[in-house]
Amino acid sequence: MGVAISSLAVRRPEDFAPAFAAAAGKPLGGVLTFTGGLTFVNWQHIMDFGLANRLPTVCEFRELAQAGCLLSYGPNFIEFAQRTAAQIDKILKGAPPGDLPVEQMTRFELVINLKTAKALGITIPQPMLVRADEIVQ
Repeated sequence: MGVAISSLAVRRPEDFAPAFAAAAGKPLGGVLTFTGGLTFVNWQHIMDFGLANRLPTVCEFRELAQAGCLLSYGPNFIEFAQRTAAQIDKILKGAPPGDLPVEQMTRFELVINLKTAKALGITIPQPMLVRADEIVQ
């Protein structure tokens, strides 16, 4: 597909600035994040890097696209949290974790932030806009 992937090792909040400084000199086409506690809490750093370097940012959760990520495609965070809580509840009530079925999310949402697209000078194709679950103005 002609896509090269570069990963940035970030293990602590202090790692963002040096990782972004090292990446700033590379020819990047965008930023894709895999959300974990560290990246979710430090989303502002990622968004600022993307905007400063005119890079589209793609994330997993609706809340991050609402906060400034160009687009998100992933499970509904509230549904994710509810399913997780239900599994934890079963375990706390005595169900052996190994007996519980592995659950998968059934619905994924596409959220597009047009304000960020405008700031980056990107035009979102109409077919994507039509398919979006939410468009952030």
